[in-house]
Amino acid sequence: MKGKRSKSPVSILFLAAVCLVVAGCAMDYEGRAGRNRLDAEDWSGMTLWYRQPAQKWTEALPVGNGRLGAMHFGGTEHERLQFNEDTLWTGRPHEYHHEGAVEYLAAVRKLLFEGDQRQAEKLATEHMMSVPLRQEKYQPFGDLRLHFSGHAQISDYRRELDIDSGVATVRYRAGGATFTREVFSSFPDQVIVVHLACDKPGHLTFTAELDSPHPAARTLIVDEALVLRGRLREYVNARTKESRPSVLKFEARLGWQARGGSVTTTAESLEVTKADSVTLVLAAATSFRNFRDVTGDPAEICRRVVGAVAHKSYGSLRKAHVADHRRLFRRAALELGTSEAAEQPMDRRIENFATQNDPGLMELYFQFGRYLLIASSRPGAQPANLQGIWNDQLDPPWDSKWTVNINTEMNYWPVEVTNLSECHEPLFDMLDDVAESGRETARAHYGCRGWVLHHNTDLWRGTAPINASNHGIWVTGGAWLCQDLWERYAFGGDKEFLRTRAYPLMKGAATFFVDFLIEDAKTGWLISTPSNSPENGGLVAGPTMDHQIIRDLFTNCIEASRILDVDEGFRRKLMELRSRIAPNQIGQYGQLQEWLEDKDDPKNQHRHVSHLFGLHPGKEITKRGTPELFAAARKSLQMRGDGGTGWSMAWKVNFWARFEDGDHAYKMLSSLLTPQRMYPNMFDAHPPFQIDGNFGGTAGIAEMLLQSHAGELHLLPALPSAWRSGHIRGLRARGGFEVDIEWKNWQLSRCVIRSRLGNKCTVRSNAPLGVISSRKPAEAFRPEENVVEFETTAGQTYVVSIPLQ
Repeated sequence: MKGKRSKSPVSILFLAAVCLVVAGCAMDYEGRAGRNRLDAEDWSGMTLWYRQPAQKWTEALPVGNGRLGAMHFGGTEHERLQFNEDTLWTGRPHEYHHEGAVEYLAAVRKLLFEGDQRQAEKLATEHMMSVPLRQEKYQPFGDLRLHFSGHAQISDYRRELDIDSGVATVRYRAGGATFTREVFSSFPDQVIVVHLACDKPGHLTFTAELDSPHPAARTLIVDEALVLRGRLREYVNARTKESRPSVLKFEARLGWQARGGSVTTTAESLEVTKADSVTLVLAAATSFRNFRDVTGDPAEICRRVVGAVAHKSYGSLRKAHVADHRRLFRRAALELGTSEAAEQPMDRRIENFATQNDPGLMELYFQFGRYLLIASSRPGAQPANLQGIWNDQLDPPWDSKWTVNINTEMNYWPVEVTNLSECHEPLFDMLDDVAESGRETARAHYGCRGWVLHHNTDLWRGTAPINASNHGIWVTGGAWLCQDLWERYAFGGDKEFLRTRAYPLMKGAATFFVDFLIEDAKTGWLISTPSNSPENGGLVAGPTMDHQIIRDLFTNCIEASRILDVDEGFRRKLMELRSRIAPNQIGQYGQLQEWLEDKDDPKNQHRHVSHLFGLHPGKEITKRGTPELFAAARKSLQMRGDGGTGWSMAWKVNFWARFEDGDHAYKMLSSLLTPQRMYPNMFDAHPPFQIDGNFGGTAGIAEMLLQSHAGELHLLPALPSAWRSGHIRGLRARGGFEVDIEWKNWQLSRCVIRSRLGNKCTVRSNAPLGVISSRKPAEAFRPEENVVEFETTAGQTYVVSIPLQ
């Protein structure tokens, strides 16, 4: 019966199902022939292409290796590659915390409890903020410019980015010859590679130059390589008008290999004459070593990197890059159908998406988010910031920092579920740093142990509240990012990672709240104050989002300590405090309250929907576990409306997926694929460009097709009517499972589950299910209708589908 466990196991044989034994190295992504198991997928649709060069930065095509990024414009007479290196920032090593701020904490709390928000914000802004008030800026590095004489009159032009190979290409005819340029940023060799070729020998003539928007930069020739060398100087903050010193040195080096013709150097350029083909390799580095050490030697780094590739052929550089990229990219595949729209250039497809059938654009959008994550977040690099690693402005929007009250978290929502776990590493490295600087902020601002991070950080790992108290004093940024540590464990089951990396950081963040939480005299609940509900409503006592995040952190710490069998006393303390934290409340409109008081405005359509953290990416509000809160959360989202910035609408895709409303999720998703919310190069339009919307949209598609936050694998939980048939392969689920799903006529037809850890597997669908293991029918319990539960063995594969009648 529904809701009750069967007294005996139910075994069902699938007459049409074939399931192979999975053993040994088969749990890896490569098979015995050394090939990715998804190589057989059709990857031909993974190309953004255009009939004209880029005129604007948001039309150029991005390449990246996690550390070095470039925007390829594809000009014919004048080519531009604007490039970045992820450690080139204004500023210097600096402690941002405000000594003595804690002396004003009690007074600010008292004012908030008395309802005097205005005076509380004034006092906090004057005495409890970061020093200085604003953080630093991510900077552009420079431009590689190529000039071609006689290429004004061209034909057969095509510019493209193949996200399956990570190679950008421009091709056209001029003067009776076909010219081709390929560009990629290599992770194995740590260089940006530009290969130029012509189908007629001796027809390739051009000039290469390096320049930079930084006034102190200069170009010179060193060992026949073109070098751009400089140092960031003092600048004046455009908002505060304060003078800021900057200390980082930087250098880029352009090496070359030519076949045929000649290459000569001038003081500021390379001159290539009548060559058959040329390969340019660009290295770039700064003096940054870590957030407290800027003594690196960028010249030596560039010399070493360019020297290491000097004798490698273009073919070997390209082969190594493509293999490395596909090792990650080809772990997940999505198929939603085909249409004639796929034959159109990308700018046209985006313009016409609302009025034409183009399922391939949705597939490409899903994979483009994965491509951007591979390109902007690799081990050893900085994590993806507000613009990933791509920025052409000295004063970029929001400084292109890490905003951690939604944006940085959203950047990493796809990382585990879409099978890119290695790309998580830079975020964990940053958490190591901010835990260190955050200890000083916790002490100086709140008199607390542990560590705290407010709503932004930068290269120098500022953790104190910035800008203004009404949104800058928000104490749960670090606690939210600790969810990523737990998610890495939840998906992969690596106990050593949990023991040595995740749990110490989580415990430090939880320790802060052990000290920080204070009892509300009116209710007796423990609350978080001062804080805010990002970025809505000003400084308050007891915002709902804070309490959801803190409960999530405490819950994950409690579970981690149990798994590791450590800190029993600390575990009991967290359990006791967790039970006293102000609970989620349902307000007068049937909504989930955003604050401790029932004061939500039903007409407020603010871009942040912070109090729904417990629904997504949290897990304390679920359809079957907390149905009343689930309904209240839905009411809150309806009140907020369907509008918002790019990232806000991407978050709403995930919300509606959690509500199991596929058509509404698809409505939000479709709104992201319009010229108002997507630039011609598929960058998310906040506006302006902000990369989190891309990542949130990719995560939303995965959430529509597979959910595992509620302790079960829910197959096709929010399948929209627009996706009649299709498949997705290579998704990961919590508990250590890798999942392929196929559906036809809106019904599950087959699901393949690979068990990595041997955990029990519970599967939910919209129809009765059966299971077959690798050698025999699997014993499966039916705890309720359309749910099966079965034991698994690590390394084996299981097929789940609707049984034949």
